[in-house]
Amino acid sequence: MSALLVTPAPAGHHAPAGPLRLGPVTPETYRAFLAARSTGADGPSFLQLPAWAQVKEGWTHQLLGWGPEGGRLTGVALVLLRAFPRTRKYFAYLPEGPVADWADPDLDGWLQPLLAHLRGIGVFAVRIGPGPAHRRWTAATLKAHTGPGRRLADVLASEVDPLGSAVAERLRARGWRKCGGDSDDGADAQPRHVYQVPLTGRSTDDLWSGLNQEWRRNIRKARKCGVEVVVGSAADLPEFHRLLRITEERDGFRLGRSLAYYERQYAVLNAEHPGRMKLYLARHEGEILAAHTMITVGRRVWYQTGASADHRREVRPSNALQWRMMLDAHALGADVYDLRGVPSTLDPDDRAHGLLRWKLGTGGQVVETLGEWETPLPGTTNHTLYRAFQAYLARR
Repeated sequence: MSALLVTPAPAGHHAPAGPLRLGPVTPETYRAFLAARSTGADGPSFLQLPAWAQVKEGWTHQLLGWGPEGGRLTGVALVLLRAFPRTRKYFAYLPEGPVADWADPDLDGWLQPLLAHLRGIGVFAVRIGPGPAHRRWTAATLKAHTGPGRRLADVLASEVDPLGSAVAERLRARGWRKCGGDSDDGADAQPRHVYQVPLTGRSTDDLWSGLNQEWRRNIRKARKCGVEVVVGSAADLPEFHRLLRITEERDGFRLGRSLAYYERQYAVLNAEHPGRMKLYLARHEGEILAAHTMITVGRRVWYQTGASADHRREVRPSNALQWRMMLDAHALGADVYDLRGVPSTLDPDDRAHGLLRWKLGTGGQVVETLGEWETPLPGTTNHTLYRAFQAYLARR
């Protein structure tokens, strides 16, 4: 297939009616397709990069592409495959994918061939992360509705994406199940609610004025105290990981990522595209007090993981880091700066709300994605394995 479908179709182009061909593609063909679509806030996620397959230990993978017979690629997918113990069956996971034309009214035209291919290689169930957004809330709206017991679902969205709503209904009608149902935070592997700062058409002065007073005050304080922000290297990853363990203990969460995981991620992402993953460091009086990672794909930039020390927090190293990263994303010509996941609670007494409050200060918006969706593939054995898989997840 890769020899035939080597030219990506223009973004927003609907494939002409006719036979569709689907199958493995080369990494080069796959990357060319992503590059043609890496524009705008809705461009491909870093989780669909070919290199991401090398980050994930314990999974095998396929790079798939599809399009009309003899024509251009119109969709691709990184499919991660996890073997079910003592069987030749697999659970297929497409994190924040596939990269497809979700506006195409003929959803079955590419989705059904994709599922048929996966069934043919022994997949018993599939989980996907559709691209369109569902709802958005501005920072001002959420600040105005913060209160005891309040959650995002209690607040009328500032914007509802009609495409997202349509895709959700199409999937539901085809028997797909939303992971976690309609609960606020779901049961997704990736965050259902993310925080984004739009950059398109904004100057650096606009970004500064978009910060709230607390953020501007903290950035000024960091500058006055002599906090220095620099881009580190792979040699600084052990210090980043040490700070991350401190942060996990302090804030009561556990990512469970080893130093080797971040070293592998840094190496493979930057081997695929130099500068794709960067490590930012905030130093004060010669000591690294905070370290954050940033990933760039086309005109989308993500703040992925942040870590900070327990001491000297009064010099505000994390605010200084984020401001520098936001400015660098703007200088790269990015359309959006994505600060990744936020909780759905608007209750100031809820410990998790602190993270949302911190991100709200950047003046962006909370975006509710469609979340992740699952379906077992046809066959009694597949359905049985899927129920066993769900029971396993419930016990974790």
